[in-house]
Amino acid sequence: EDRRMKDEFYPRLDKEKLFEDGYIAEESGHSRGSTVDLTLVELPVKPQRPYLPGEPLTPCIAPAEERFPDNSVDMGTGFDCFDTLSHTDNPQVPGEAKANRQLLKNTLESVGLENYPNEWWHYTLANEPFPDTYFDFPVARDSLDD
Repeated sequence: EDRRMKDEFYPRLDKEKLFEDGYIAEESGHSRGSTVDLTLVELPVKPQRPYLPGEPLTPCIAPAEERFPDNSVDMGTGFDCFDTLSHTDNPQVPGEAKANRQLLKNTLESVGLENYPNEWWHYTLANEPFPDTYFDFPVARDSLDD
């Protein structure tokens, strides 16, 4: 029932449809160690300001200058945006954002990763070593600080 982030991450979808429409999976390649979500940033990377709890949310489908400043190049939508506009080859995405998506896609495909067409940021190793295994292990906070 929690819809606090709807306005930003799935403004045009019903939460109940996120699994059915393929935006969220019951089992994810991320837990196989073969799938990553990533974007492009300009170097040197500019610091990203933190989200301030309570600040107004902006739809992930809004123009880049209106969305939360995540320091990535314009990809046409925000990261983790559940919308048809996030489909990698969506023809409605304007020039520079479309070119950025194609740069990401062509570069990663050239090194053996495959794009999930509904999410421009989602890539899986084509010849993954554990295609049917979903690892379940705890991640300790201390190990992330190293």
